Amino acid sequence: MIKTKKLQPLPAKRREEMPNSKLGITFKEWKANKPNKNKWRNIRWGVLLFFNFLFWASFYFHLGVLEGSLSGSRFLGIYLMDPYNAIQEMFIGNRTGYFGMLTTNFFIGFFVIITFYFLMGGRTFCSWLCPYHFLAENTEKLHNYFVKKKKIKEHSYNIGVKYIFWVGFLLLAFFTKNLVFENLNPVGIISRAIIYGPGLLLLWIVALLLFEILYTKRFWCRYVCPIGVTYSAIGKLSPTAIKFNLSKCGHCKDCQDVCLVPHELWFVKRGEATKEVHFAGADCTRCGLCIDVCYGDALKFTIRGFDKLM
Repeated sequence: MIKTKKLQPLPAKRREEMPNSKLGITFKEWKANKPNKNKWRNIRWGVLLFFNFLFWASFYFHLGVLEGSLSGSRFLGIYLMDPYNAIQEMFIGNRTGYFGMLTTNFFIGFFVIITFYFLMGGRTFCSWLCPYHFLAENTEKLHNYFVKKKKIKEHSYNIGVKYIFWVGFLLLAFFTKNLVFENLNPVGIISRAIIYGPGLLLLWIVALLLFEILYTKRFWCRYVCPIGVTYSAIGKLSPTAIKFNLSKCGHCKDCQDVCLVPHELWFVKRGEATKEVHFAGADCTRCGLCIDVCYGDALKFTIRGFDKLM
């Protein structure tokens, strides 16, 4: 077995190498030069709300623009299929012998979505389209408030536990011949509630959100959701990424504080970066919160290799 050599961190920047020192101003003055404007957050929320509204409007007004739900849909005649849902269907098809009956449109929807999110990268779906993510992102503020006031304690787990859930739900689909996950899937539950009206399953959503507010922040998204794991795998080699430039970083770590998956910004800590340029990994949701809050413009959206082509 060949062992890969672990890269050693670069020497921590000296005080005179910090971006505020280069400008001849204090750290506080440097931070004040760029207030948080929430540009990318507002764009992202607008996109998310628009497409979830479009599902409802297409159904209610019989527009035929975006039919179905986030579990499976058709946009302007093009079929779209949630990849994890599709993989479950294929497992069930193998178990029941009906795999050959899966339609051409099923596979078109599967590959269209895979291609799109490969190009977009990471867990873009989560922060740009998922309605549960939208709710969890906002209720997280309550959790942070309670932690700050010492009303509750922060609880976290090994992020690797999500792979157990990913495999577990697939095995449940295979052995039960049913889409067991869809009965618990907050994405599908909320999407269908928006389109067709609320039901008792929304109580499960309320319970999840309360658990995240009072015990573990973003429990479902970080430690359970197999949809996010699937998109993370699809976008692992994506050309679209968030780029980090060490020379512009003041190591304030405000970006990591607002990050929805803070382990992906490990390199912003002083003395941790192993090279001058890093890219956020596959778990990054491309939400843009880190870009909005970065005072030195050390983080930005990019297409890998595009600058070399230009």
